[in-house]
Amino acid sequence: MNTEKLYMEKVTSFKTGMLFLNLSIFSSALALWRLQRTSPDTLVVIFLLITTMFLFYTLNYRTLLITITNKEVTLQFGLFRWHMPLNTIAYCSRDTFSLWRIGGAGIHFSWFNKRYRAMFNFLEHDRVVLSLKKKKGLVSEVAFTTQNPDKVISLIQAQLHSNS
Repeated sequence: MNTEKLYMEKVTSFKTGMLFLNLSIFSSALALWRLQRTSPDTLVVIFLLITTMFLFYTLNYRTLLITITNKEVTLQFGLFRWHMPLNTIAYCSRDTFSLWRIGGAGIHFSWFNKRYRAMFNFLEHDRVVLSLKKKKGLVSEVAFTTQNPDKVISLIQAQLHSNS
């Protein structure tokens, strides 16, 4: 059976991009302010490291690419990619947990109801959570932002039903 692409979505977030960019600008301004008052020291290095981190976030977390085929669900956030073969997914549903609990956008890992979850998030849009039949490392659930949660859920559920 050939792999057939069933769904592809590019999710972006202006709010998330602006948050990371502004944090990068703010931390670089702190480094420059500190350099004007003293010679390079540990605090300047820390501010520059924070600047670098948020610049990476600004570039890496611009687009979440969701691809669903008849064989797997793939999530790609810049350099980071997560593959889930459909035969490893037990079920999917809307994610009801608040992003404030996990700290917002990007890729996060946290415990929810005694299940360890990988999350690919933006600050806006709803999320879908996939429960895995068998843990992938510590991860037993994967949640991700989508602009079309009902379509994604129905498509995955249809594939799960047809594969069982």
